[in-house]
Amino acid sequence: MEKISTLTGPIIPLRYSNVDTDQIIPAKFLKRVTKTGYEDALFHGWRQDPDFILNRPEYANGGILVTGADFGTGSSREHAVWALRDFGITAVLSPRFGEIFKGNSGKQGLLTAQVPEDAIEQLWAAAEAAPGTEITVDLNEKSVVSGELRFGFDIDDYTRWRLREGLDDIALTLQHEDAITEFEKRRPSWMPTTLPAVASDA
Repeated sequence: MEKISTLTGPIIPLRYSNVDTDQIIPAKFLKRVTKTGYEDALFHGWRQDPDFILNRPEYANGGILVTGADFGTGSSREHAVWALRDFGITAVLSPRFGEIFKGNSGKQGLLTAQVPEDAIEQLWAAAEAAPGTEITVDLNEKSVVSGELRFGFDIDDYTRWRLREGLDDIALTLQHEDAITEFEKRRPSWMPTTLPAVASDA
C-alpha cells in the first residue's frame, strides 16, 4: 500500500446520499476472483446513463469523490473499495460513511474524509460551476483545499497513521516478522507452523 500525505485531483461531485455498496458495485460482479480490474463495475447501473457524472471525459482518470451523507452503507463487500480505487478515485469526502466501508477503505489505501455538509455543498457548487476543478486533500494537516475554499476533515488517528505509513494488514503483521519467526522456532516440530516449508530431496 502506498504512503499517503497529500492527494490532488478533480472534484467528482456526486449529488447522492445513502449510497450503499450494492450501488457502488452490483453483486453480480462479486464472482470475480481477482482484487483488481473492477473499474468497469463501479456504479455500473448508473453509468448506463450517458449523462452520469463518471461518463464525463474530465473524470475519465478518476479524482476525488465528493458525495452526500451515508456513503458506503449496506453489505461489507471489499469490492466497493477495490472498484473505487481501480477507477482512479483516491479519496471520498462525505459527511458520514458506513462503518464497515470506512474500515475497509483505511486498510486498502482509500482515504475517507468526513467533511461537514455545508462544506460538501460548497465543493459541489464550485465543481459544477467549473467542471474539472481540483481539490487537494492533506492528510498531514487534515484539510481539504480547493481554490479559496478550505475545510478541515475528521479521520480517526489509527487510520490516519496507517495511511500515512502505507500499512495494510499484511504489512502490519510483517512488522513483527522477527518475533513471529523466533516464536515458531521454539514450537515443537509436531505443532502447526507459519514458517515456509522446506522442499525435500526426495
